[in-house]
Amino acid sequence: MAIMVTGGAGYIGSHAVAELLAKGEEVVIVDNLQQGHRNAILGGSLYVGDLRDADFMDTVFRENEIDAVIHFAANSLVGESMTDPAKYYHNNVYGTLCLLDKMKEYGVQRIVFSSTAATYGEPENTPILETDRTQPTNAYGETKLSMEKMIKWFDHAHGIKSISLRYFNAAGAHESGQIGEDHQPETHLVPLILQVALGQRQHISVFGEDYDTPDGTCIRDYIHVSDLADAHVLAVEKLRQGGASGVFNLGSGNGFSVKEVIDIAREVTGHPIPAVAEARRAGDPAVLIASSDRAREQLGWKPKRDNLQAIIASAWAWHQAHPQGYKDWK
Repeated sequence: MAIMVTGGAGYIGSHAVAELLAKGEEVVIVDNLQQGHRNAILGGSLYVGDLRDADFMDTVFRENEIDAVIHFAANSLVGESMTDPAKYYHNNVYGTLCLLDKMKEYGVQRIVFSSTAATYGEPENTPILETDRTQPTNAYGETKLSMEKMIKWFDHAHGIKSISLRYFNAAGAHESGQIGEDHQPETHLVPLILQVALGQRQHISVFGEDYDTPDGTCIRDYIHVSDLADAHVLAVEKLRQGGASGVFNLGSGNGFSVKEVIDIAREVTGHPIPAVAEARRAGDPAVLIASSDRAREQLGWKPKRDNLQAIIASAWAWHQAHPQGYKDWK
């Protein structure tokens, strides 16, 4: 039996594929390669196409015995979601509906969903609990919350058991050095900072210095991408063992401000990394730190790489080896 990984050529998806392969799983990757990279896939069977293409998805399901899905495929840029919400509803929400319809049609009863802490909006508590109010402040978070709810209704109506994993800032690179973070365009803080250290941009922009935080910049919880991948594998195992559906936060429980992340990157890289203050971006909450107690207790999740210096160092090693990202791979 195989595990389907949608968006498996993307950043987090490719790391999940690597973890699954390391455990001897048969993996089927579905990716339209709009954001993913062929060279990020270390094995398994790749099908290039879109979840919204019914004929394409029929081919994938007919050619493989799939018993679980890990669903990463989605647009994920907060700023873009605020200016083009239709794109996010069509790809994220409708794409998920198409996937669930095919799962129902072919009798696949397990799905692990890559969600986000952006579903909470401005949090009620720090750290955030799974029981806290969900009130997204951007269209990206709203679509992810809609996807969660849709998956729950398919569980209610059709018995498709699900685990949704809410996390925010993935960072770092695989310990093998074979896969790392390469988005086009790049919007994530750590690789943007490292591009400055590589001389690919003149400075790092700091979007807002007037938030209600100690240094005025946004605070986020950073998790090593391989630890996130581990959690998805554990979630599949829980569902295979008959575990109940549920929602789990994934986080270190520690928050770092934008300025603190820049300072740590300066230490790791040995570069000055100039920073320039810019206006706030629409839809950015001030603080997002997730409690992961439930995931630790119920999934047995134990992050192994929760030191931000080490996380950034792993990313720096990958970016130094491949300054043009996957374009450097032959």
